Formats: sequence, C-alpha cells, structure tokens
Amino acid sequence: MAPARVGAAGEILNKVNFAAPRRFTTALKSDLKETLFPDDPFHDFKGKPLNVKAKKALKYFVPIFEWLPKYNRKLFMHDLLAGITIASLAIPQGISYAKLANIPPLIGLYSSFVPPLIYSVFGSSKHIAVGTVAASSIIIAATIETKVNPTVNPQLYLNLVFTSTLISGVTQLILGVFRLGILVDFLSHSTITGFMGGTATLICLQQLKGILGLKHFTTHTDMVSVIRAIFKNRKEIRWESTVVGVIFLVFLQFTRFVKQKKPKLFWVSAIGPMVVVTSGCVFAYLAHAEKHGIAIVGHLRKGINPSSLKNLDFDPKYISAPIQAGLITAVIALAEGIAIGRSFAIMENEQIDGNKEMIAFGLMNIVGSVTSCYLTTGCKTQMTNVVMSMCMMLTLFFLAPLFSYTPLVALSAIIMSAMLGLIEYDKAYHLYKTDKFDFIICMVAFFGVAFISMDVGLMLSVGLALLRALLYVARPQSSKLGNIPDTNLYRDVEQYPGAIGIPKTLILQLGSPIYFANSGYLRERILRWVRDEKANKASQGDDVEYVLLDLGGVTSIDITGVETLVEIFRSLEVKEIKVVIVNPRLEVMEKLTVTHFIDKIGKERVFLSIEDAIEGCKFSLTRQRDFGSEEC
Repeated sequence: MAPARVGAAGEILNKVNFAAPRRFTTALKSDLKETLFPDDPFHDFKGKPLNVKAKKALKYFVPIFEWLPKYNRKLFMHDLLAGITIASLAIPQGISYAKLANIPPLIGLYSSFVPPLIYSVFGSSKHIAVGTVAASSIIIAATIETKVNPTVNPQLYLNLVFTSTLISGVTQLILGVFRLGILVDFLSHSTITGFMGGTATLICLQQLKGILGLKHFTTHTDMVSVIRAIFKNRKEIRWESTVVGVIFLVFLQFTRFVKQKKPKLFWVSAIGPMVVVTSGCVFAYLAHAEKHGIAIVGHLRKGINPSSLKNLDFDPKYISAPIQAGLITAVIALAEGIAIGRSFAIMENEQIDGNKEMIAFGLMNIVGSVTSCYLTTGCKTQMTNVVMSMCMMLTLFFLAPLFSYTPLVALSAIIMSAMLGLIEYDKAYHLYKTDKFDFIICMVAFFGVAFISMDVGLMLSVGLALLRALLYVARPQSSKLGNIPDTNLYRDVEQYPGAIGIPKTLILQLGSPIYFANSGYLRERILRWVRDEKANKASQGDDVEYVLLDLGGVTSIDITGVETLVEIFRSLEVKEIKVVIVNPRLEVMEKLTVTHFIDKIGKERVFLSIEDAIEGCKFSLTRQRDFGSEEC
C-alpha cells in the first residue's frame, strides 16, 4: 500500500494499492475462470468432503440423478399429459420436417424417439421438448443437395444427412466440454430474428409446391429462384390440391388465433397439426386422393430402424457438404434451443447452463446419427421427453402405416403455418424504433437469406454485428466529467449540463480496455479534449494545469496501451500539463507496475478517487504558490 497523502485542507487522502503484481499463473487462472466458468458452476463444491463432491459432480454432469430421486406420481401425471400433447405435435412435425429435409418420413418420426431419451438423461432444462426443426432441416437439404440429388441417389443423400448430424453433434459436444458457449453469443438477437424470418419466408414459398400440387420445382433456396420455378411450372397447378391446402392452412391459422386470444386454450393449437394429418389421411383414403392429383406420403413400415452406423459416409468427394451443414446447423440449433430454454426458465425464475445444454444436444445428435435419426434440438416444453419418446415408439411399432395416406399438401400446410409464426414483424419493428443498427443487422440476415442463401445471409449478418463490436472497441467512448453542485459526484457534462468544471483541471473518463486497436484513437481524443479545454478556459482567464484520467472503467491494457499513456504524459508535460491517474483496476495497475510506468510517473500521481486527486492537485498548487515547487 502507498503511504497516505495530505490534501489541500490537511486531510488524509485514501491509500492506493500498489501491491506486487500477481504471478502469471494466478492471473491466467483467474482469466480462464471468468472466460470459461462465468457462472461459477462448482461453487457448492468448496469445503465439501470428497464423497460429497463426487455425488455433486455426478449430478452436475448427469442431471437425471438430480431430478429423478425427487420425482413423484403427481409430477408424472402432469408430464404424462404434456408428453402426449407434445407427441401429438411431434408426429406431424416429424413427418413434415423430414419432407423438408428430403429424407424418408420415418426418419423424422424416429428422430423424436431416440434423441429425447438421451436429452432426458443429460439435459438441464425441464422446459425443452426435443424434436426436429425447420431451419436445420432446410439447411441440411440445401447444403447436401449441392453434392447429391436426393431423387437420383436417395441412399447416398441419406447417408450424408446422418454424417452431417454426427458432425453437428461432435461440434456441439466439443463446444460444451470446452465451455465455448461464448461462440454462440456471437449470434445476436437481431441476427437470429432476421435469419429465422428469412428462413421462414423461404420455407413458406417452397411449400407452395405442395399446396399447388406441382411436380417440378427448383433445388435452389433463394426467393427469386422459388418464385421463378412457380411461374415456370404454373401449368402443373392442380386446383384440387390448392383448395385442400388452403382449407388446412386456414384451419391451422385459426387454431393459432384461438391460442393468442385465449391462452388457456393452447391445446387447440397443439393438436391442430394432428387433426390436419388425421383428417387428411381419412380424406385421402376415402376420396382416393392420388387419382385427383393429391400426392400422399406413401408406405411407412412398422418397427425400429436399424443402426445407421454403417451408413456414415466420409468420402472426400462429398464430405465438404456434411461438414458445412453440420457446423452451421450445430450453431443454429444451439442458439435456438438454448434461447428457448432460457426464455422458459426466466418465467419461473430459474437458470439453465448453456454449456451443459451443448453437451446434451451434442450427445443426443451423436447417438441419433448412428440410430437412423437426423438433427434434433429443443422445440418448446426431462420426464416429458421420456413420455413423448414412448409415444413415438408406440407410433413406430403400431401406427406408422396409418400415416401412409397423409397428403403432402397437409404437410405443406403444417409447415407453412408453423413458419408464419416465426416471421416476427413486431420484433423487427421494435428493433427499428429502438436501435437502427440492430434493425439493419436483422434486415441483412433476412434479405441475405431470402435472396442469396441461408449461409451467406447468416455470415453477412454476423459479420456486420462483429464489425459493430469492433467499432465499439476501436472507437471507445470517453467523456469529460464535472462536479454535480453540492455533492461529491462527478458525471458526464454532456449528460448532466449542470455539472461544473474544476479550476485548472480537466477530468476525463475512459470507459473501455486500452488495446493496440484503439490506443491511437484514445491518444488523439485525449489531446483534442485538452486542446478544446485550454481554448475554453483561456477565454475565461483560466488554464489547464492538470489532466485527471479516470481509469475505473478500463478493465485491461496491453503494452501498446501503456506506451500510449507514456506518449500522452510526454506530450502534455511539454505543455506544462501534469497527468494524474485515478482508480486503475487490478489488471491495469499490474500492467502499469510491471512495465515500470508507475516508477516513471511517480506513485504520487496515482489516486484512489477523483476527490482525492483534486485535493492532491489543490495541495500541489498551494505548494507551488508558496514554494515554487514543480512537483504534483
């Protein structure tokens, strides 16, 4: 600790901590902990016996051991109802999204059987129901179609889908094990809103093929190609299919309207897709729909699919497509699943671990890839998933053939209805009213997905968001502080115009890390502040003799930043202006100490608070008048 110093009125100023810097290993351990374990998940382990720690570790890494011992019959009755309800939605959804991914419908059903069981063991959220998702389905289809045509070579195409699922699961597992959830945070809220809106728009347009009964279509996903394909093949449009499709779509939208108006009737919307599939099957069977141009799903066999381990294909000729699809869908599925889980957890004042969710998603997709399943993630509601999985198993064993008569137009209507709910106009308008840059990021994602491709639209939006973050780093804010009258508070004079300046003193507050990327800008900005303040005080018959740099908001500084502070000190010393450092944080003080910066300027120029700095400068000015001293 530095010795106490005397202020202008003779009072003792607060001490500044000049303790020796921490060892490198200590500092590195602290930084890694904050980076990888910001939620301090093992805080309950401290001071506990080894056997207790072992039990807690088991419960942490395998959450089923946490909730299962507390499970009771009352909870099961609620989960039973929820599981059956979700299964009624997962059946038509599984068939529909499998169609979207251009794979057999049975794979879609199977993907809601095995993965939920894995998630119920390793997942940390009780609000997430595992199932297939539209965005990932279409990304997989659009990416793998560039290498293999699903119509010409369906088995190779399906093998690559399983391979992309494995790659996605391995990616998610690695991200979770190494606590790299921070990477998912690069998908901002505005990016996800725009991406999902653009994807939903594309999917809706693509489903016009099923609604209109078209036989020929495009494999491209951009909006222009889809619209061109519809006009090009307009002679294939069947009015019978169109009428049935519109009826189903209107019914599904009506159920969603009922849910919005009366939330207690949420079950109406939940069973809507199953009603459409069931009624569609009955209609197609009785009316011989195929004879009227209304295509049906076709044969669905009963039973459990064989292992798909032998189907994984790593042929160098095709592997680039599964890798691309796997990496993109891994991040998208994580962002969507974790966001949904957190939103439900917040409603009940709970918290979920994003990294544990990554591990759970990764494990269920790895297992899914070798058990004839494709990519799954969280949809929307741990025993519930088990119940849903059992319902899906019963469906696969006994009811699957009944869905053979499902009209494709019914699946198209289900997909369109679900996608219309993902185009969040209100959120986009809210972004426009509150943050224009976020709105631009959202629109770049939307139009990039809609008119170019999903991966390009996503990358453009993420790139723009990163550019914005880099601008914040490269051009950080600084502010001039003034004293709020009759208080000891010092605030930004632009925000508080009533704040008054201190005679012969300029107080500047820096609010960001000082790095090589922004140090040059900060140097010029500080010197400009000094220039403008000297001109202002000169007009008032005053002058600037001290510049106080409040570093309380500077969380870190690199060598370039230290050299920049040296340059600032030298530049202002030439102008007979003394620079004083106020409240440097631990990491900053350590760097200033090991670089001997503190030795160069003197410990007497470092203060704990702005008030102490001002008192110290007043004391120095008094000594200068009385003794002609040049030291602060």
